[in-house]
Amino acid sequence: MANLASATELQLWADGSIRILLRWNMSGPVAITVVSSSEVEEFDPTAINEQPLVELLAVGHGRSSANLRNTSTAIGNRLRYVRHDVVKEDPWTVYDIVQHDPISGLTVTSVLRVLESHGALESWTKVRNDSSIAVNLQAVSSLMIGRPIASTPISATRSIEGTSEWLGETRWANRPLRNQSGLPRLDLAAHQSQDSRGSISLISQGTWSSGQRVPSGVLAAEDGGRALAWQVTHNGPWRVEFSERLGHNERGYLVLGMFGPTDADHAWLHILPSGAEFTSVRVAVAFADTGWQSAIAHMSELRRASRRRSNHNRPVIYNDYMNTLMGDPTTEKLLPLIDAAAQTGADYFCIDCGWYDETGDWWDSVGEWTPSTTRFPDGGLIRVIEHIRAKGLIPGLWLEPEVIGVRSPMANKLPDSAFLQRNGVRIVEHDRYLLDLRSPAARAHLDAVVDRIVNEYKVGYFKFDYNVTPGLGTDLNADSPGDGLLQQNRAQLEWVAGVFERHPELVIENCASGGMRADYALLEYFDVQSTSDQQNPLLYPPVAAGSLVSMLPDQAANWAYPQPEMTDEQIVFTMCTGIAGRLQLSGKLDQMSAEQRELVVQGVELAKNWFPTLRNARPFWPLGLPQWDSEWVAVGHRGEYESLVVVWWRGKDNAQAVLEVPPGDVSVVYPAPTYESSAWEVNIESPGRVRLAVSSPHPQARVLRIRHT
Repeated sequence: MANLASATELQLWADGSIRILLRWNMSGPVAITVVSSSEVEEFDPTAINEQPLVELLAVGHGRSSANLRNTSTAIGNRLRYVRHDVVKEDPWTVYDIVQHDPISGLTVTSVLRVLESHGALESWTKVRNDSSIAVNLQAVSSLMIGRPIASTPISATRSIEGTSEWLGETRWANRPLRNQSGLPRLDLAAHQSQDSRGSISLISQGTWSSGQRVPSGVLAAEDGGRALAWQVTHNGPWRVEFSERLGHNERGYLVLGMFGPTDADHAWLHILPSGAEFTSVRVAVAFADTGWQSAIAHMSELRRASRRRSNHNRPVIYNDYMNTLMGDPTTEKLLPLIDAAAQTGADYFCIDCGWYDETGDWWDSVGEWTPSTTRFPDGGLIRVIEHIRAKGLIPGLWLEPEVIGVRSPMANKLPDSAFLQRNGVRIVEHDRYLLDLRSPAARAHLDAVVDRIVNEYKVGYFKFDYNVTPGLGTDLNADSPGDGLLQQNRAQLEWVAGVFERHPELVIENCASGGMRADYALLEYFDVQSTSDQQNPLLYPPVAAGSLVSMLPDQAANWAYPQPEMTDEQIVFTMCTGIAGRLQLSGKLDQMSAEQRELVVQGVELAKNWFPTLRNARPFWPLGLPQWDSEWVAVGHRGEYESLVVVWWRGKDNAQAVLEVPPGDVSVVYPAPTYESSAWEVNIESPGRVRLAVSSPHPQARVLRIRHT
């Protein structure tokens, strides 16, 4: 414990060139700041970084300076240091920074969980009402950082931001913050030395946490040096803002603000009674002084350290859906696919949607999750499950647990309180009701479904899908729709944790129409994350490569769907996409020739052999982040002794590309050397630079191995 008299500066982390500090004095709130070694000696204790560590909006308090952001809040400016505590929880060092506002009576604790070995930290804010009256919260920051990449000016700072859409997830833009639609030069000092009033705001709404914006990104210096990767660790709505404030030296500086739901963006208002507490969503940042790829690598290590479980020693999943059965499984169709998947070396066989359907029109009738008898007439679903197990595969089933179709019998069996609703009316989206997981009846129903399937069918794998989103939320037993939705988000995590407590051997894939809910609140629990529903193999590479900015390579499940009508190069192309992350195999393998299937077997063997390294590998991008229409796309996994690089060429003419890779010996590892092709030339130009040349009129792909020197 420390007191004000003994400290005005607290170091959270340092690597010799960058230091992360907490600073405070008697006349201002605690601030977090990033400084370089050369700046440390210039620190003036009376000139604390002006941006507070915490910003908090509440009705009746508002902002002390008018703006459309969430900075310069009255409560945030009035907070004053009380104490700090430090606890070691290997591999983390946890700092609790306590501040108090005497006017509102709020006591605020910032929890900073620092992963010193990788220059990264998690952060969240706890608010306690120590006054005698209720306080109406409208926004609570999880982390505010002024000058997030030290003294780098806004004019020399770039933002890497991800946009998502069904079938087009994780599309990245790398743009300067100073631009026509960003943070223009405003000459703030000439206007009574006020801050700007706007911001660059990245906002996601509803329960598709990555449905519009990816909940992670990077701020980076244009010179390739300092960088900060950020992440919102929340399975619901969030806001990240980049804004400009005016410093004590009359110079503008950048502010990074990270929030969960807010009143202005998500109709979130939370009434905090006297003596009550509220905790914000978690966020994370990772620092580097060697560029944006290093910052992402450090964030990858934080994601690994944050995971609550890891139960996926067997890497390759076969799923019957994509470009194969497409939701129409039957015993007749499944048995030969199971045999073929086993012959290729798959570890899991997941029966996707439709296994519960009797009519062929199941979308609005789901919810009971009992097997169809017409689809599995001879021996039922259990016969198919037993066949999967007999072939040495772990059986799995698709489930969309959080919805009940409007025609489902469960729609009338469950009480209204089991569903999300507004003004007493159940929310309906695309002919589905959405379960409210705060409800004991809803949780009991889902627990019974999962337990029955696991106990009766001995499945070891679930694919949890989520194809609709409820909008702002529910006002049932909540202060606002956003408040109800935040409660629902947290109830979902509690339910998921309960599933794993009862069935720790399960492996569960997180899916929401592909990658619409890819966040680390969920991925701390789930083993696998679907990256997309994209059915066109030529459009998948930028998704596969881009997904590794926001998720770990061993969790990023990319579809590979080889087909008997494909050429050999087309089979190699789609297999490379699967190998770029966690291989999720589909395709009509049972109808392939022996030669075609051998190409699949080679890819599966590579994925299995590489998986132990993949689980600790750092992603990198030898050609930079891909654009959606890039002819060349490449992504790498860097291990300690060797790296794999997946390269796709999607052009139409002869083409060349130069990859920036770790120095070492380079060879094509997939397809195998026995594959006859003279279309690719691979030449080392210099250590760390590899030139590729393709002489083919058709798209192609390869996997390269680099043995480090």
